[in-house]
Amino acid sequence: MMIPALEFDSHSAPSFATRLCAIAGAICLVAGAVLSPASVWPYLLLLSYALVGLGVGALSFIALQYIVGSGWAAAFRRVPEAMIAVLPLGFVGLWVVFLAHPSLYPWQGAAHDAAPGLAWFKQAWLSWPFFLVRAAVYMALWAAFGYAMLRHSRKQDETGDVSHTKSNIHLSAGFLAVFGITSFLASVDWIMSLEPHWYSTMFGWYNFAGQFESALAVIILLVVWLERRGPLRGVINEAHLHDLGKLLFAFSTFWMYLWFSQYLLIWYSNIPEETVYFTARLRGWWMPFSMASLLLNWVVPFVVLMTIPVKRNASALTKVAVAVLVGRWFDLYLMIFPSQSPDGPVFGIWEAGMTIGAIAAVILVVRSALGAANIIPKGDPYIRESLHHH
Repeated sequence: MMIPALEFDSHSAPSFATRLCAIAGAICLVAGAVLSPASVWPYLLLLSYALVGLGVGALSFIALQYIVGSGWAAAFRRVPEAMIAVLPLGFVGLWVVFLAHPSLYPWQGAAHDAAPGLAWFKQAWLSWPFFLVRAAVYMALWAAFGYAMLRHSRKQDETGDVSHTKSNIHLSAGFLAVFGITSFLASVDWIMSLEPHWYSTMFGWYNFAGQFESALAVIILLVVWLERRGPLRGVINEAHLHDLGKLLFAFSTFWMYLWFSQYLLIWYSNIPEETVYFTARLRGWWMPFSMASLLLNWVVPFVVLMTIPVKRNASALTKVAVAVLVGRWFDLYLMIFPSQSPDGPVFGIWEAGMTIGAIAAVILVVRSALGAANIIPKGDPYIRESLHHH
């Protein structure tokens, strides 16, 4: 059987409206930073961290497929590969926050006195130069692994040499080992340290669960879109959707398991410096946000994806994926904003514009990345197995 050399036309894809939305988002960011900095800077952190989560979540998905010798996802591997292209967007956004508005972190610089009484190790760890160096190391490692794995994947299309798959297996093992440490530390540095007196040893794993779940949701949306648009028509079948649906179902439950485990341990120990985190998020206007996060990140995917026919239904699966992505937004908002806006959620024109702009930027970047290589990795040794997946 001949493997089709299908290409995605990235030049005809982006509409004028998409480009306009991306520009409008950038304008809202600049204007909001001047007119409403108290809400715009933490919101830029939210969006940037979400984009980084999509990129590293997609890279984790690819790495896991290589490590376990899985063949079923080979046919649409270009989709998570294209998602890695959003990493630079997230990196740039994070560096803008770190360099332009470091006072977002109460332990930094002149604001250090606002967070007295930190343990000696935490004081040493929360040193601004050390913080920036660590951020650069995390990003450099993730980018290096992503670049190397993409390079081997592209080369394999040209040569058909199975050694590229073997190289990516080794790279995947290294990435997952490194990512397990750096992902945990990055979530502690960039998100948990917004409230330096609070701590949780489960916070890093909880963040990984959210990153991977949201990356799965975007993979599902892109795979279904490409199948309907044509590039993956006849390539993707119900069995592929079924497996993606099973993964989304499983990781939504894993996310809930970690959420409840963190909550239960803190509730049970009842230590004031730990309970303050949940107390703030389960009162007033933050309570509906917490309930929406639980509903969209777990209840909806758990209930809807319970049966096999739904997991094989592209329309139902995309609706659940959208719900999960909205839930991810609620989850990140709850991680960041209660420390910045204790009286309640703040969402206005600047945040709305930045959200639309970020979505448009992701569309532009991913579409461009999809056009950079054959839409099907025809040189992959597992591609025939994937095309006949059932």
